[in-house]
Parts: sequence; C-alpha cells; structure tokens
Amino acid sequence: MTVPTRRNPLVHDRRLLVEPSILSADFARLGEECASVLAAGGDALHVDVMDGHFVPNLSMGPVVCAAVHRAFPEAFLDVHLMVTDPMRWVEPFARAGAGHLQFHVEAVRDAAPLASAIRAAGMSVGIVINPATPPESCFDALPHVDTVMLMSVHPGHAGQSFIGGVLAKGPALRARMSPSQRLMIDGGVSPANAAECRAAGCDVLISASAIFGAPDRAAAIAALRG
Repeated sequence: MTVPTRRNPLVHDRRLLVEPSILSADFARLGEECASVLAAGGDALHVDVMDGHFVPNLSMGPVVCAAVHRAFPEAFLDVHLMVTDPMRWVEPFARAGAGHLQFHVEAVRDAAPLASAIRAAGMSVGIVINPATPPESCFDALPHVDTVMLMSVHPGHAGQSFIGGVLAKGPALRARMSPSQRLMIDGGVSPANAAECRAAGCDVLISASAIFGAPDRAAAIAALRG
C-alpha cells in the first residue's frame, strides 16, 4: 500500500516551512479550520496521534487523517506518532493519506526496520526526541530518516510552555545531519521564540495554539517564518 503521489515539501523544498498542528483546531469545524490555515500560508498539516499509553492522552487516528485527506487531497499530511507500537500504524496511516510519518526514538529499539516499512508504504520518515532525551539517542537512526524533530514540550497536551533548553540539541544534530535532512521543532513554538528556533538550526516549525488561536492566522504564520 502506498499513498498517492504528491509534492513532499519536507523533501523537495529547501525554504523554512511552517506546519499548523490541527491538535489546536476547533474539531467541530475541522474542515473549515484546515482550509483557513492552508489559505493563511501553512505548508503542511501536522497531525498529532496519541495512544493513551506512550503519552497520557488520546487524540486523532487514521479515520480523522483520512477525512482530512479526502477534503484536502493536495495538502501534505505530516503525522506524528506518539504511540508505543509505531510499526502497527504504518499501513493504516499510509492508507489514510499521510505523506510523512514520525515516530519517537524512545518507542523503538532499532529505527531501521520501522523506517524501511514507512518508506515501503510510500511515506518519508521522521524520528522524534523528547525534551529530556539527549541528541545522541538518535545518531544511529540518522542514516534512515528524512527529519529529526525536537519536542520542546512534554508530549501529550497542547498549550504547554516552550522549553527553551532543547534548542541546545540543534547544533549537535545539525553537525551529523546531511544538508537534505530537516530539523523540526514542535511544542509551544510561537512568534516569540521562532527566531531562536531558526538560529538553532530548525527549518520546520510546528505550531498549534499560536496559529489557531491567533486573530490573524496569516500574520502568525508569516511571523513564524521570519
């Protein structure tokens, strides 16, 4: 099973990207909310998946991802798995239209087989590290992934305060990443700290409440982009 071919901005663009995270969208109006942030300049939609085990919360699953994909087939969907068994969800999210699938280094012993399965399903691959996890934990995985994502909050809930100390991991990771790989950051990212994120080497900024809660979403995305 492979997802439909579409342009992958994480692989084909070199400019800084901003991904609105729909975790902070109004789920009673999810279609309108997605249309709003895409029209405001969002480069992709970020879908946070929580299983109630790896993190103490439940969120969206493949059904929601598939509904968004049907409504916005040209939108690129970046799915962040906060789950204890990411391999189980590769095919369901490929079928649901995900274009990029990210998993946590804390959830796997060996990233290579999982990364291979994700690629075989037609998606690009990302690995994620929690705030307390050292950058060295994903060095072995770097040859197998397209992106690394720093969590700048503890995963599980939207609206947390940004943990600025995680930015120190950026240079260590960038030194080992190829020019084609992306360094992402997710959690409490806002116009107030976006410049620090960019200075630390992050070239994909994921933001939830700072975009969906903004009175002018286009202005918020422009401010994040810098």
